Amino acid sequence: QPQLVESGGGLVQPGGSLTLSCAASGVGLDYDAIFWFRQAPGKNREAISCVSASGTNTHYADSVKGRFIISRDSANNTVYLQMNDLTPEDTAVYYCATKSTLIRTLCDVSAQTMDFWGEGTLVDVSS
Repeated sequence: QPQLVESGGGLVQPGGSLTLSCAASGVGLDYDAIFWFRQAPGKNREAISCVSASGTNTHYADSVKGRFIISRDSANNTVYLQMNDLTPEDTAVYYCATKSTLIRTLCDVSAQTMDFWGEGTLVDVSS
C-alpha cells in the first residue's frame, strides 16, 4: 500500500517562509508526477504546483507562481514545496498527490485525477 506523508506545516507570520515535504513509501515514483494541492477553510481544493516524473519540469498555479518552488529528490522519494512571501491567503491544509504518467517530462496543474493522496499538513499564516 503506497503511503504519502506530508510534513513541515505550522504557524508562520506573513512574509515568512516554510518548506513542506512529501515522503513516499511503499511505491516508486519514477513514473509519477507529484502534485501539491491545498484547501483553505470554506474553499475548494486547489492544485498549486506539480513536478514531472523526470524532475525536469514544473508547473504552478497563478496564485503561487513566483513565490513557491517545487522540487524532488528521487533518490529519497521525497518532494518539497518551498513557500516564500506567505500571506494569510495561503492558510490551508496542503496535500501531496501522485499521478502516474507515460510522459515523464510533463505535468500540468490542471490535471484532475490523482492516484494517491497524503493526509495533509496545516499551514497557518497569521500574526
